[in-house]
Amino acid sequence: MAGFRLRNNKWQARIQRDGYPNLAKSFDNKSDAIKWATKIEAEMDRGSYINTSLAERTTFSELILRYLQEVTPKTKSAKEDGFRLRALARKPIAKYSMIALTPSRIAEYRDIRLREVTAGTVIRELAYFSCVINHARREWGINIDNPIPLIRKPETPPSRTRVLSEVEKDKLFDIFKPRFKNSNPWILFIVQFALETAMRQGEILGLSWADIDLNKRTAHLETTKNGDRRTVPLSTRAVQILKELPRSIDGRVFPMNRPALCANFESACKRAGIEDLHFHDLRHTAITNMAGKFSNILELSAVTGHRQLSMLKKYYHPKAENLALKLG
Repeated sequence: MAGFRLRNNKWQARIQRDGYPNLAKSFDNKSDAIKWATKIEAEMDRGSYINTSLAERTTFSELILRYLQEVTPKTKSAKEDGFRLRALARKPIAKYSMIALTPSRIAEYRDIRLREVTAGTVIRELAYFSCVINHARREWGINIDNPIPLIRKPETPPSRTRVLSEVEKDKLFDIFKPRFKNSNPWILFIVQFALETAMRQGEILGLSWADIDLNKRTAHLETTKNGDRRTVPLSTRAVQILKELPRSIDGRVFPMNRPALCANFESACKRAGIEDLHFHDLRHTAITNMAGKFSNILELSAVTGHRQLSMLKKYYHPKAENLALKLG
């Protein structure tokens, strides 16, 4: 049986039962205390009781910060994930306890964010929410259902189909000429190499000379976005670019960090008058250009590293008139 006592002008209900942890909760009036105790004891009788006391006293922000300390450093995208998770931990919704993080509150957050950012950003944030909550349920004893699957997700925005045209490429390369003294000398090589190999930004910046075999015309990628090792075949032009590079003392092929590359690329596009071009669009451009050089999409996927052909289709845009010529 539950016990009740008046303590500091609050009615405290206490439940002690073999096989369960001792429970106590305070209420403004005795009737609420009795209702709570009756409900908990009924659940214990049915064997359906789940202890949510830890979830009640833990805020979502606390979970995110713990996730940042214990889980995020072990991920490949630790820096990017850390930046986004810290931003989420400052949101008003993160102040709620986990027991109060209901589907309706998540849905309200979704609707507010959709007025501020794109649907893609909201989908990514909800994915972060779900990862943190699922980890807390599995590893940290937070006994709540994950509310994220219970709400409607925003419609996935259409994939980008932006490619760099030949005219834009000429304009961009012209910006990198030596007369622009404030231009980073590595940026032209990186852009040219990206267009020749279809490698991702992180893969290019992570290359060391130990990964390059100029005789076999290959670049070995020990770590990639999907976790698989990959050896990228190099075109004649890609090999020529590598041979023209000065050697960095730290062994990296392209001694440049991601923020500097992004800043330089954005600045170059602006000066060249090129709008809405992201560095990742160079990968899209390269894959589109490669599509006509391989006999089937499986060969193309071996170069690009896509596990699923459905993902590769986002980049694979052969021209209809070229396909018509193959039909005969």
